[in-house]
Amino acid sequence: MTNVSGGMNRSSGPLPGGYAIKYAWLVVFLSVLVWSGIAPKDPFTWFLEASPAMIAGILVVTTYRSFPLTPMLYGFILAHCIVLMVGGHYTYAEVPLFDTLAELTDSGRNNYDKLGHFFQGFVPALLAREILIRKRVVNGKAWLYLFVVSICLAFSAFYELIEWWVAIASGQGADAFLGTQGYIWDTQSDMAWALAGALVSLAVLSRVHDRQLSRLVSG
Repeated sequence: MTNVSGGMNRSSGPLPGGYAIKYAWLVVFLSVLVWSGIAPKDPFTWFLEASPAMIAGILVVTTYRSFPLTPMLYGFILAHCIVLMVGGHYTYAEVPLFDTLAELTDSGRNNYDKLGHFFQGFVPALLAREILIRKRVVNGKAWLYLFVVSICLAFSAFYELIEWWVAIASGQGADAFLGTQGYIWDTQSDMAWALAGALVSLAVLSRVHDRQLSRLVSG
């Protein structure tokens, strides 16, 4: 990790062949965004859920040359955006596939929101890890893990605050956005899933991530 972080500032542009990846990324992103915006279940919920994906899309495009990310991170950002846009189209409590899973497992609850919150930890963990390493913010694996997990939990908590503010401002109109489905511990559960996502991301992808960071430096 020290070797990777030590030379990160030498990267001055996208990876070779990156433009093809960039345009493919944009085609998939825009296709799903357009689909999600066509006759959504609840237009207000669609706007709330799709807005973070649109902001992410703008940031990915505008920072592509000045601060290119690893291909794996670009892929997971796209996957996270798709999760948000699908949830916005159907609302998190009514995604058809997860309705079917609820019936098969006799759970009585559509758990698509938990997938969303898992991604809320899984993908930001990679992003935070990449930025912290490349900017040489912390030294040592333990400190890196602590900072990454703390950032993910802070992000998850802030999102829960946003949900609360939206609920207060819009009243019943925010029910589909909140997606609590009557579960009183929904907020705590959402944060637990984000924590799990961050820990899984660090445990499973750190070595692959380091290899891609090394290639990004050498490129």
